[in-house]
Amino acid sequence: MFAVFKQIFNPTNRDLQKKILFTFAALLIFKIGTTISVPGVSLNTNKLGFLEIVNAMSGGAFEKASIFALGVMPYITATIIVQLLSMDIIPYFSELRNQGAIGRNKLNQITRIVGIVLAFIQGYMYSFAYIQNGSPMDYMVYSLVLTAGTSLLLWIGDQVTIKGIGNGISMIIMAGIITTLPGMFANLWNELIHNGTGFLGILTFIMFVVVFLAIVVGVVFEECAERRLPIQYANKSNSTIGQQNYIPFKLNSSGVIPVIFASALISIPQIIASFVKNANFSLFVTKYVSYTTLTGFIAYIILIIVFAYFYTFMQIKPKEMAEQLNQNGGYIPGVRPGKETEEYVSKVLKRITLVGASFLALLSAIPILISNFSTLNTNITISGTGLLIVVGVALETYKQLESQLISRTYSKGRKRRRRL
Repeated sequence: MFAVFKQIFNPTNRDLQKKILFTFAALLIFKIGTTISVPGVSLNTNKLGFLEIVNAMSGGAFEKASIFALGVMPYITATIIVQLLSMDIIPYFSELRNQGAIGRNKLNQITRIVGIVLAFIQGYMYSFAYIQNGSPMDYMVYSLVLTAGTSLLLWIGDQVTIKGIGNGISMIIMAGIITTLPGMFANLWNELIHNGTGFLGILTFIMFVVVFLAIVVGVVFEECAERRLPIQYANKSNSTIGQQNYIPFKLNSSGVIPVIFASALISIPQIIASFVKNANFSLFVTKYVSYTTLTGFIAYIILIIVFAYFYTFMQIKPKEMAEQLNQNGGYIPGVRPGKETEEYVSKVLKRITLVGASFLALLSAIPILISNFSTLNTNITISGTGLLIVVGVALETYKQLESQLISRTYSKGRKRRRRL
C-alpha cells in the first residue's frame, strides 16, 4: 500500500496527481454545498427517525436543511428500479441491457431522468413532513431546490468519473459519510469525558473506539471474502492453462442495496402518517412500525435478509451461468453440466448469502441497538452500513489506482525494451 502512495507522488505521474486534486476539489464543493441551507424555508429536523440513512449519505446535509439534503439517494433508487425492470420485466429495458455500450448509455440516460423525477417527488413529500404550516409556494420552492441540488451532484459525480479518480457518485456518498465522523467523535468526547463521569467516561469512549475499529476490520474482511468455484474446460488441460480458473462469488454480492430497500419500505407508513395527520394511525406507526420498536426492528432485519437473497439471485442467475459454462465447454469438477451445475451454484449462493445477509443485518442493527440501550445523543452512533459503503468505495478506488500504476509501469517497461 505504501509503495502505491509513493508512486502516486512520483514526478512522472503528474497527470494522476491532477486527477486526485480534481477529485478533492469536487468533493470540497460538495462539502461546501452541505452547509448552504434552502433559502426562505425554516425546517424542523430535530428528529430524523427513519431518514437517518439519508442524512448519513448526504454528509449531514438533510439535518441542516441544505440544498444537497437528498444527496444522490434518488439516483441510487432510480438505478435499482431500472436494474430490476431490465431483468426481463420490461422487454425494452432488457433489449437495451443486451445491446452493449449503446444500450447501457440509453439506460444511464433513462436512470438519470427517473432519478430527477424521484428527487422532486421525494423533496415534495419531505417538505410536508418537515415544513410546519408552510404555504404551497414554500413546499414547491423546497422541492425545486432539492431537485436542483441532486442534479448538480449528479453532474459533479460525472465530472469526477471522467476527470478524477474512482466512481464519482460513490465518492460523493463516501465523502458525505466520512465528513460526519469527526463531529461524531467530538460530540462523543464532550458528552463522555468533558461533561462525563471521569474514568467511566474515558473507559466508555475507549470501548466505543474499539468497537468502531472492530467493525471496520469486519467490513474489510467481509468485502474481501469470496467463495471461488473451480472451473475446468474440456478443450484445455491444467498444464496448458498454467493457473486454476475459478468463478468468484462475493460474500455479500448485494452491497447496501438491501438496507436501502428495507429502509424505504419501513419509511412508507411513516411518510403516509405525516400526510394523513390521523392520531390513531400515527400512534400505530410509532408503536409497531418504526424500527426503534421491537416489531419494527424484527421486520427491518427480516426485510434486509429477504432483499439480500432477492437482489443476489437477480444479479447472479445460476441457470444462465450453467448455460454459459456449457456453451464454452466449461464445467465444475465433480458436477455434471446442465441442471446439476445450476443446482450446485444455487446451493453455494444460498449458503454464502446467508452469511453475508446476516452480517449486513448485524451492521444495520448496531446503531439501532446503541440508540435504544444507551443514553448517548442520536447523532452519536456507529453506522455499520455507512462504514460498509466507505470501506467498499475505498477498496475499489485503491484497486483502480493500483491498476493504473501497474499499467503505467508495464508501458514504460515495454518502451525501454523497444529502445534497446
